[in-house]
Amino acid sequence: MSKKSKNAKEQVYKKKLITRRKPNRSVAGDIALYIFLVLVALVMVFPIIYAVGSALKPLDELFRFPPTILPQHPTFDNFSDLFVTMGKSWVTFSRYLFNTVFITFVGTLGHLLIASMGAFVLAKYDFPGGKTFFKIVTVAMMFTGYVTQIPNYLILNKLGWIDTYWAIIVPAFASPMGLFLMKQFMEGLPTSLIEAAKIDGANEWQVFRRIVMPNVKPAWMTLIIFSVQGLWNNRASMYIYSEEKKTLVFALQQIQSGGIARTGQGAAVLVVVMIVPIIIFILAESQILETMASSGLKD
Repeated sequence: MSKKSKNAKEQVYKKKLITRRKPNRSVAGDIALYIFLVLVALVMVFPIIYAVGSALKPLDELFRFPPTILPQHPTFDNFSDLFVTMGKSWVTFSRYLFNTVFITFVGTLGHLLIASMGAFVLAKYDFPGGKTFFKIVTVAMMFTGYVTQIPNYLILNKLGWIDTYWAIIVPAFASPMGLFLMKQFMEGLPTSLIEAAKIDGANEWQVFRRIVMPNVKPAWMTLIIFSVQGLWNNRASMYIYSEEKKTLVFALQQIQSGGIARTGQGAAVLVVVMIVPIIIFILAESQILETMASSGLKD
């Protein structure tokens, strides 16, 4: 047998070994891992199932002890009563919904644009003070909104934005989470790709819009989910006082605090409030997983 044919057979054998190679884990380990994942999934999904089940229960089942997870006689009366109560308010349900949708859409769009453009500069350009600025952004993530409420209120009051939509929208633009997420993901984008686009005659805006943003889609989809979740659930009671500018969450929670008689409506409120973030998360789930999987890649 010639040396060349012998080497070819060895390579074929090695390829077969690679394809047949299994993870360094026993069958018992696989079973234990799947059991653990199922238990974690049940823990995660239980609050959602219980909330939906409670919203579909009649009043007598809501006060039953011990409580049941699923309704025995499901009904949509809680939702119909909720909309009847909202209809009796002097501010219509559609107005509350418009306020929330407007704040969420404009705040998320502005946050996405500002965070993406800022992250592009920080990730791909070296300039004096760039690293220091990013350290400040990282430190800012340590502070919750409760810590910054007073200085935010003083600044917004000076600008004359109290009791306006901008009191909620503009602070959302400067959320450090979006800038941090986009910057970390853009660092994995090959610099050679950007340089090639510039050689072909693309300016900075074209590089950002046609090269950078399409390649970091998982990151900005994740950013959209976090931003929508924060703005949709924002009661805005500290900055907005006019009833016609209140958000839907604020109005629903006012109904929820109406006492025992509105227990069923309160359960329906919980489902209405959480349904939009859940739908957006389901639609963008694959993008989030890709973001987590690609966050450690570098050029």
